[in-house]
Amino acid sequence: MFKDTELCLQPATTIARMIRQRVVSAVEVLEAHLSQIEAINPLVNAIVTLDVEGARHRAHEIDMQLARGEDPGPLAGLPVAHKDLAETKGMRTTYGSPIFTDFVPDFDALIVARLKAAGAVTIGKTNTPEFGAGSQTFNPVFGVTRNPYDLSKTCGGSSGGAAVALACGMIPIADGSDLGGSLRNPAGYCNVVGFRSSPGRVPIWPDPTPYLPFAIDGPMARTVGDIALMMQAIAGPDPRAPLSISEPATIFARPLERDLRGVRIAWSSDLGGLPVDPRVSDVIAAQRSVFTQLGCIVEDATPDLADADEIFQVMRAFRYELTLGTLLDRERARIKDTVIWNIEAGRALSGPQVGRAMRLHAELLARLHEFMQDYEFIIAPVSQVPPFPVEQPYVTEINGVPMSNYIEWMRSCYYISVCNLPAISVPAGFTRDMLPVGLQIIGRPRADLSVLQLAHAFEQVTQHWRYHPQVATARG
Repeated sequence: MFKDTELCLQPATTIARMIRQRVVSAVEVLEAHLSQIEAINPLVNAIVTLDVEGARHRAHEIDMQLARGEDPGPLAGLPVAHKDLAETKGMRTTYGSPIFTDFVPDFDALIVARLKAAGAVTIGKTNTPEFGAGSQTFNPVFGVTRNPYDLSKTCGGSSGGAAVALACGMIPIADGSDLGGSLRNPAGYCNVVGFRSSPGRVPIWPDPTPYLPFAIDGPMARTVGDIALMMQAIAGPDPRAPLSISEPATIFARPLERDLRGVRIAWSSDLGGLPVDPRVSDVIAAQRSVFTQLGCIVEDATPDLADADEIFQVMRAFRYELTLGTLLDRERARIKDTVIWNIEAGRALSGPQVGRAMRLHAELLARLHEFMQDYEFIIAPVSQVPPFPVEQPYVTEINGVPMSNYIEWMRSCYYISVCNLPAISVPAGFTRDMLPVGLQIIGRPRADLSVLQLAHAFEQVTQHWRYHPQVATARG
């Protein structure tokens, strides 16, 4: 039998199997994770709301169902914490904003409801920047979340609390969201896996922009197999989400093993000229031989991503004004400056500017379609810089190139967000000072399972995910 910490750092697939086979009870799994939270969370501040009694009650229910021979679902007994942007019925949801410090929803967001229905045990909420704005996790309600591999560094964001909680063994699975990299960036910074699935693969409800394909909800875990397990619970259509993909979630129960010989990969070290810190470039370059070893044909190539920046900046600003504009009118004094800037950028847009961005988006997608006829995958860095000091709100320059706003340093992620392609961040190794670096695998439209298969093959060879932060393993 595993010790508590050893159990908490096992893949979710292993823990789920042990619960289902009744080698360990859901209650015992929960108590091990609660112990891990008590010991480690004060150092990193990843989980910001905790419902111990509610979780214990749910875990006991799971054990009773299993004892009766019932099937509670594919995630039976797995503790989960939800990003503090996702509404949770009866549990505080602050959106990282002092305006909503005491807000308790009377409904669950769809991703939360699906995780619960699949047998996961909700224990609480994970930290996020205010309204999820920016790839650095801090807010005036709960403070800053620290990188478990170096407590002086950021964990990224905006699903930063989720990534840290996973890396530290405080939960085996987590949900998050991704507009400009918010699943992929923190996963890369914390040596875990974050999956931005195709728009509509994991339906969003409630969604104030149901016909815009840029913001998605999705899974985060320690291994690709764990991601596939989660997708079996959270994927699949919903009538309230008009962009829903009709394929059932059961496609993610298919084998992750695949013969990759002859698969063509476009290797893009900088996505067409973005500045990338050499510490990141060195780690990514060292992984190229892995794909050759798998039998892939790897060629230097980058799709034409011209206008990706304009498309993203315009549509993000449009979305911020649409979702937060009326709140700004009422609560300007309690909203952070970068969010105000983004809302006001949306208010400054003209109809022709939005129309131009949509026209450019259509042209970009057409170019991508042609490019992906030749290549099944694109591989690129997740983030252009390694984790930076936690006191720094955002990156202002890369390799001497100044960044003009608080999100521009994340173009390696948000360029892909406007491509409508599935993309995963998988652990790729560490810099010389042992900071995690993520590798981004991007697939063809709606080829989500294929992305997981290549990521799984890479993970099986490299095993980078097994290097856990010392703060998580110090308890033995």
